[in-house]
Amino acid sequence: MNEALRTLGVTGSSGVLGGIVASTLSKLGIEQRLLLRTPSKAPHLAGATVAAASYENTARTRDALSGIGTLFMVSASESADRLDQHRAFIDAAVASGVKHVVYTSFMAAAPDAVFTLARDHYATEEYLKSSGMAWTFLRDNFYADFMGAMVGEDGAIRGPAGKGRCSIVARTDVARTTAVILQEPSRHAGRSYDLTGPEALSFPEIAGILSEVGRREVNFVDETLDEAYASRAAYQAPDWQVDAWVSTYTAIASGALEPVSGDIESITGQAPMGLRDLLRSTVS
Repeated sequence: MNEALRTLGVTGSSGVLGGIVASTLSKLGIEQRLLLRTPSKAPHLAGATVAAASYENTARTRDALSGIGTLFMVSASESADRLDQHRAFIDAAVASGVKHVVYTSFMAAAPDAVFTLARDHYATEEYLKSSGMAWTFLRDNFYADFMGAMVGEDGAIRGPAGKGRCSIVARTDVARTTAVILQEPSRHAGRSYDLTGPEALSFPEIAGILSEVGRREVNFVDETLDEAYASRAAYQAPDWQVDAWVSTYTAIASGALEPVSGDIESITGQAPMGLRDLLRSTVS
């Protein structure tokens, strides 16, 4: 086992994506240090140690990062100050001598991305590039796993997506790709990967698949921009969050999230699963 694997740090292990990655690495016999704000929430995994760390540049976080060669950095929870958290954590990683960061970004990340949260991902990428550490960016598309949660109580998915298409990706495919990269991180230094599913689907097609595999009829309602903001006003969410919700759909309408990438298959040797297969694998 090389030095990078002996000093592998993994964030997000109490969440879904990071949890799958950490579990996969453990099953492969790879030692890792799980970094969590609340260590008691860490999964119990063979070959894993646990350290307390937050996305901030504090002595506690720097101590937790000390001795880590490669760091898997799951993006922080959506918030108004997420970019500040990312920058502070990256500063702590630099100060602690981390050599390589593998970061979960977002497809089509850009300073003017239609999906507002992708702008923070771009800024994080740029900050990592300027840090002096090696980097690898995993630009995930929207998760196929989340499509069912977009259905309202009336059986409708509502948003201004028009006829846009999106190459949604199964979270397990992102996780297994990440696990492969973390086994030989140096091979992927300086690389940015688009992690997508095998096909680009429109919301009418997504609704049709949800109807076919699920237990209720689902349809898509193509809202106008004004209708989209009005229909979400009842949640009384902050402006940045509502903008993110609405721009989920407008980003798809723009076509920026339609391209299908072969990166998952080229890295893992196995093609990603489509929405229909994902749903069938989870329906009892």
